[in-house]
Amino acid sequence: MTDTSASGDVRLTGISKTYGSFTAVHPLDLTVPQGSFFALLGASGCGKTTTLRMIAGLEDPTTGTVLLGDRDVTDLPPHKRPVNTVFQSYALFPHLTIHENVAFGLRRRGIRSVKKQVGEMLDLVQLGDLAQRKPHQLSGGQQQRVAVARALINHPQVLLLDEPLGALDLKLRRQMQLELKRIQTEVGITFVHVTHDQEEAMTMADTVAVMSGGRVEQLGAPAELYETPRTTFVANFLGTSNLIEAKVTAVGGGEVEVTAGGAALRLPADRCATGPAVGGRLLIGVRPEKISLTHADDAPGATAARNRFTGTIAAASFIGVSTQYVIDSPGCGELQVYVQNIERDPRLVPGAPVVLDWNPAHTFGLDAAQDIAAGVADGVAEAA
Repeated sequence: MTDTSASGDVRLTGISKTYGSFTAVHPLDLTVPQGSFFALLGASGCGKTTTLRMIAGLEDPTTGTVLLGDRDVTDLPPHKRPVNTVFQSYALFPHLTIHENVAFGLRRRGIRSVKKQVGEMLDLVQLGDLAQRKPHQLSGGQQQRVAVARALINHPQVLLLDEPLGALDLKLRRQMQLELKRIQTEVGITFVHVTHDQEEAMTMADTVAVMSGGRVEQLGAPAELYETPRTTFVANFLGTSNLIEAKVTAVGGGEVEVTAGGAALRLPADRCATGPAVGGRLLIGVRPEKISLTHADDAPGATAARNRFTGTIAAASFIGVSTQYVIDSPGCGELQVYVQNIERDPRLVPGAPVVLDWNPAHTFGLDAAQDIAAGVADGVAEAA
């Protein structure tokens, strides 16, 4: 729909922002590929919105440059940048129809014949039959789509979205995630999306930058961040991780062997974020859904093909699609296990003895010098 051949990437070089003695964004380099859906993800106060506002020109960077393609826009005011922003508050004009709200930007630029362009844009967001309604006659999701249409009609090189779905209820938010992804794919322009919602970022974005304390903790595709986190913050903030302190006993053949809680465990060397050394410490991690849970009476014997722990069920929570178990395991504290509700074992209740086992390939390793609980409170608070 839009010619983006001359657009280029969004490139931030050494960009930072300080307010007096407080550093909101530490110097960072970031490239957002042209035509991609890029998410800045993190808890409140992590610097993601400040970064977005520096791209928009709403904040002046303390250091560094903002480039769109080869064009340095660092000193340009917002209205002279080929960028539009959609905020959480839709900022629609209540007295204007949906058609006139979308046409507003074109009319400001002196374009009189807007009917065709507005019609195409409303069709894009699937609101063509509601053009003559007022904003108060639409649902929250429909109003958000109007705001997106109003921003896109100016054919920006980059669309910035600042917590655009934050005011919507959960079901509608999930529906709008798919809608925004569809729209971005159809128009083919660069979307930079700020959110604190992990599921939102994982659902929509091609690339996610996880931010904490004004820095990018890790950058990558959603699956890469989830499967191979490089810091405890990313492991805990994106979903749930079981992190266990372990001692390295052997390294070789592409594998790392450790002991934890009296058990011998293995993991791939290339899934370690730090170079493990024999005798050193490591935090090993495994996601709750990767673990199989079996009542001790039925558990198979120990095998080198699987990592294995024993424990006792401390708590069980039925949440529909799965049951979430908390397992008390000697020497490892509490471990979380998610089991799909396909054929539920009625014996798996608090107090039951169980065996946990999983594929060593699903284990990752992190630097043990990090805070093992980093990101836990942020993830819980922001997901609530």
